[in-house]
Amino acid sequence: MRDPQLDGKGGRPHNTPPNTPSRKPSLPSERPEKRMTLPSRFQKEVHAHILRNPQHINVPSNLNENTTPPKPRLPHSAPYSPKLVQSRLQEVLNKHSNGLWVSKLPQLYREHYKQDLPSEALKELENWTHICTVEKPCSSKPQELLLYPAKETSQITPTPTHDRSPSHHKKPQTQRPSLTAKSNTPESPKALSPDLKQKLGELLLKYSSGLWAHALPKLYQDTYKCKLPEFVLDQLTLLSDICTIDYPVPDNPKRAILYAKVVEDENRNQSGLAGQEMKLERRLSSQTVPPLVIPRVEYPSVLVVDASDTNCVILRYIGEGYSKAQEKLEDEMREFYRQDNTKMALRSPSPGQLTAVGAEEEDDIIRAQVCEVMADKVKVYYVDHGFSEVISIRKLFELNEKFYRLPFQATKCKLAGLESFSQEQAVLKKLESIATGKILLAEILEREDMPLVVLYDTSQDDDVNINAACMKALQDRSLESPLKVNSAYMNVSVTSVCSDGTIYCQVPSRGLTKLNEILEKTENYFHSQVTSESLVSRPFCGKNCLARYKGKWSRVEITNLHGSRVLDILFVDVGVQASVEVIELREIPPPLLRDLISTPAQALKCCLAGLPVSVGLWTPDAVQWLRDTVLHISDCSLKIAKVDETKRLAHVYLFTSKNFHDTSCSLNQQLADSDLWNHQKDVFLSSRGPLKSLNVPTATQTSSLKTDRGDKALHTPKKTSPPLGSKSTPAGSPPERLSLPPALELPEIGQNMDVFVSVACHPGHFVLQPWQDMYKLVVLMGEMILHYNKMEEKALKVEKNQVCAAKVENNWYRVLVKGVLTNGLVSVFQLDYGKHELVSGTKLRPLTQEFCQLPFQAITAQLAGLKPRQWSEEASIVFRNHVEKKPLVAQLESVQEASQPWERKVMIYLVDTSQEERDIWLHDIMAEFTDEMTKTA
Repeated sequence: MRDPQLDGKGGRPHNTPPNTPSRKPSLPSERPEKRMTLPSRFQKEVHAHILRNPQHINVPSNLNENTTPPKPRLPHSAPYSPKLVQSRLQEVLNKHSNGLWVSKLPQLYREHYKQDLPSEALKELENWTHICTVEKPCSSKPQELLLYPAKETSQITPTPTHDRSPSHHKKPQTQRPSLTAKSNTPESPKALSPDLKQKLGELLLKYSSGLWAHALPKLYQDTYKCKLPEFVLDQLTLLSDICTIDYPVPDNPKRAILYAKVVEDENRNQSGLAGQEMKLERRLSSQTVPPLVIPRVEYPSVLVVDASDTNCVILRYIGEGYSKAQEKLEDEMREFYRQDNTKMALRSPSPGQLTAVGAEEEDDIIRAQVCEVMADKVKVYYVDHGFSEVISIRKLFELNEKFYRLPFQATKCKLAGLESFSQEQAVLKKLESIATGKILLAEILEREDMPLVVLYDTSQDDDVNINAACMKALQDRSLESPLKVNSAYMNVSVTSVCSDGTIYCQVPSRGLTKLNEILEKTENYFHSQVTSESLVSRPFCGKNCLARYKGKWSRVEITNLHGSRVLDILFVDVGVQASVEVIELREIPPPLLRDLISTPAQALKCCLAGLPVSVGLWTPDAVQWLRDTVLHISDCSLKIAKVDETKRLAHVYLFTSKNFHDTSCSLNQQLADSDLWNHQKDVFLSSRGPLKSLNVPTATQTSSLKTDRGDKALHTPKKTSPPLGSKSTPAGSPPERLSLPPALELPEIGQNMDVFVSVACHPGHFVLQPWQDMYKLVVLMGEMILHYNKMEEKALKVEKNQVCAAKVENNWYRVLVKGVLTNGLVSVFQLDYGKHELVSGTKLRPLTQEFCQLPFQAITAQLAGLKPRQWSEEASIVFRNHVEKKPLVAQLESVQEASQPWERKVMIYLVDTSQEERDIWLHDIMAEFTDEMTKTA
């Protein structure tokens, strides 16, 4: 009973997160003829890599080029912060002063902080002598360790003795002095009242991934309709008993992140834990099948088996240890039960009993559980396949105990965002048609017994968010904006103009009238509510919620997440995109949820008839003129020329007057006749295929958005239209010289540091990032997204070797300009990741001094212990497979200093310490590979 789709057909390999664009490097058209016999040890590795990555078959001869795979989307959980984990570990140990088993620590951590304990922390426990004491008791299980609070006498962390082998300190950490103590703190600080402490605790619990301290005043006032006392931010130490305070920007103690402490009754918690353990032991005593463990990968592949309830979707995990292990088990069962002496019939089955079931026409034997016993039949549930069946009792056999070792493979999950509509027929019908029987990607939001997930179908050119698609099935199509050819509409409001010429309009209709009525009720609801229940604590892509637009609540859909605090949203009723912090979002009020979900988006997507839709064909001046002319005018008119139903795109003639019968008076004609539409050849950008890899600006717009953060508009158009043909103000000169951040501090020669390899071309050229401060880089990038996505899109005059900010895909990076091309593209080097990119000049912004505090994180490196050589394609593949996108330990051999931090180069030994039994030195691997290649040449 094999599932025909388990071979992965019907979808590309599920190793890339949804919404991750695939960028393929430019490769030479011809591959040099070179035949080489690989050593047997490495043949499988290289061949498997080529099969998984066909784009790497033709590798450029210059291996210093950027040929790295696409950068995965940042996980939703907070980045690993050793300081934060240490603080939380102290809290847990204070509640278990008599010690606890290390194996129990991940469970306790998850219960207290609603997050998984980073695996790196478990490896570092023995080094955190100022936090805890690790003991190995005399036990039959040497892998079990006991954990105790640190002894009071060990307040100062001893300086570790550095040995050549990183196994003595697999993840060394540098302890920094705490910034929580302030020298100017008043001798008698004000105490927090119990009511204030309770309210602040409620807010912090809503944001398990942390909350910026500077966001507290507005969030507090919005939620509780009163002002936060000013002394709270000045004396954050008063909050130390309800939250952990982290300072990601050491030079600015006012930029703090607050993490809630979960205060529980200790006796209740311990008794509850003991009860869970007793329950688990009872279950194991009568049922020896181990529980199914959720895969640790961020986006596991799943097969959806049954979807009759969105709160109880049955699925199976695909891959090693799951579907592959099940196939192996069923092969063993088939061989075992072929022998007559082992085929023991189950003559008296009872409900709940495990059994082996034989198929009628095939010789397959699979595991099942008895549900109901009838006269000569029995209803069974196939525990690995997720469905029930009534069969003859003669098909049941006793299940040998050797087949109890694999967890039941059929498991259940809940679909995020659909909890209130789990039994809606429209939702279930849609879910059945797009998910059941298919292999999908699952984004796991909550790792509970029944995990909360978002499903994605990545088998098509465009990824499909299954949860969002099911939610749209609830929409009342009769309330959609009208799309009738040759129809004319007055009192039209143009709400958004994109850089490719796409515009979004609101047309008078029943749906718009109903939407405005519901949003008015929403305003009244939030005005009367004083609670933290409406705060969005679990954001995910495709989620529908509310955000402020021009001072009022408006519907939004989350389109992308940058870490855990910054995200991109789309105002679905006006077609405007923006980047905001999660604290600016609100849940849709439950009484209004159904009405808002059933009302379709009221932003009508249009383009001007007779004019092309392309980023390259619309000059910034043309886009700006159209925005200044039509935005914030509520009495435009339009006439629909044709409708593209597949894209739901209306080709329209747009007017600022009521004379919509004469198309010669339309804005279409005025633009076509103006010199704003003229292009010079050296700045013409084609919109055809290959430029997708060159990061040509996408058809989005973040202008004309006014949020409640000071009510500053991202784009404020002029009150009157400029004369047609006039040019907008040219881009300014390069900004004044920045004070660049200090060079990244490196350990002493021979010392170790934890690193993450972001780019790996070959052993002679790869890029490292310091692991311990990586979370600070994530915080910095979130701040850059919020800052730069508010700025108007305009080309920046840049020069070679200038440091600035650049938008690549959905993120903003600190970059160095390497060259300016004549076609409007700019070659840049990412100073924090070590990648080379080509971006449009319109995607560059001046780098402000605010973002020059953190040292540039990219470290160019060369592997020590090897002779310099021209590395072959096969050797480069082996090296990349061992190091790229992996945390490793680096031992510094030498440093080649330079005048600029990005020109500095280090020579290091790289060590993989992930295996318990031994450390893997990468120069030994590459030396062995080279020797074997030489022998077989």
